[in-house]
Amino acid sequence: QVQLVESGGGLVQAGGSLRLTCAASGRTFSRNAVGWFRQAPGKEREFVAGISWSGGSTNYADSVKGRFTISRDNTKNTVYLQMNSLKPEDTAVYYCAAISMCFSTASASARDYNYWGQGTQVTVSS
Repeated sequence: QVQLVESGGGLVQAGGSLRLTCAASGRTFSRNAVGWFRQAPGKEREFVAGISWSGGSTNYADSVKGRFTISRDNTKNTVYLQMNSLKPEDTAVYYCAAISMCFSTASASARDYNYWGQGTQVTVSS
């Protein structure tokens, strides 16, 4: 079983930056793909970015391409989401999630993920 804990959220002005961290405990998730999702009030949860188990493959939602970067440090059992040029529409609760199948690539579908963190709030003011 993997427990995921997100941190790094907060309040930032439009144009600013934040770095979210997803830390795993319980066991390593160095062999598992990880994704970041977000959910704004009244909206469905949506895919933001994903990274394969090795870090060699990443994918992004069109809305964040060029602004967000996902990365991982398997020696620290941690995945990061660097968010630059933030916009008010990026305001949401951000969740990290992991796929239980080993040596997997990231998926944009929330249904493929087996482990979820509790989320961290990101608020971007205009």
